[in-house]
Amino acid sequence: MITKKAAIAVMAGSLLAGPVAAVVMTQPGSAATAVATVATTTVAAAKDRLGPGEWLLPGQSLTSGGGRFKLVQQAQGNLVFYDGTKALWSSPTSGKPGAKATMQKEGNLVVYGIDNKPLWSTQTAGNPGAYLLLPKESGNLVIYSRDNTPLWSSKAYIGKLPSGQTLQPGQSIQSANGRYRLIQQDEGNAVLYDGQRSLFTTPTAGHPGARSIMQAEGNWVVVDRSDKALWTTKTAGNPGAWLSVSNDGRVIIYSRDNKPLWTSR
Repeated sequence: MITKKAAIAVMAGSLLAGPVAAVVMTQPGSAATAVATVATTTVAAAKDRLGPGEWLLPGQSLTSGGGRFKLVQQAQGNLVFYDGTKALWSSPTSGKPGAKATMQKEGNLVVYGIDNKPLWSTQTAGNPGAYLLLPKESGNLVIYSRDNTPLWSSKAYIGKLPSGQTLQPGQSIQSANGRYRLIQQDEGNAVLYDGQRSLFTTPTAGHPGARSIMQAEGNWVVVDRSDKALWTTKTAGNPGAWLSVSNDGRVIIYSRDNKPLWTSR
């Protein structure tokens, strides 16, 4: 998710008004379908956030922390979060010139292409009124629900890893109650922690740069830098399955209809 080779686009520009096509995404865990509808871009009330129905077009940006942090919709297609000139996070949409981002009214942050087809989303639909907020100091980009509950962040997924999403080295998933955290460690293994205590680990240490993928067909897989599978839950054949870090300290793979398929215990 962090693209260290991301080029820095022009960071100037404000939100423009005008008719554009919006994308309505399905709920997390459901089939990845989209419907094109007509919407109107609106100007953000504050430069450090993207509210429901607001857009970032190519070259436009949000800024916070006295100019320290920027979120830029780059001309080459990826949405990049910067601390100064250092890229902290990027959407996996580079190579799609003309792509643009929207904070949809139902709660999804979506990047979609010039052909109005969705390229990537946070899969946080079902949370009308959610908004994206840049930090003042922390370096963590967060989507909050209307009642200010964290739903997604650039450093950690909240509660789940949706179908098709990847956990890069150093990234994590925390349980909704904040107690447990599944970290894809730099040395290659994914480890579930209760504080400093390890509860579960994948047998994939010794492979620096490995990452976890919740594959669209239902497998949770740890792959090395060359995309070779190192370990898997063997739950393929369940398209739309997703990974959960539960409030009782388990990693659970659920089917699209929320039936447990695998657990770390």
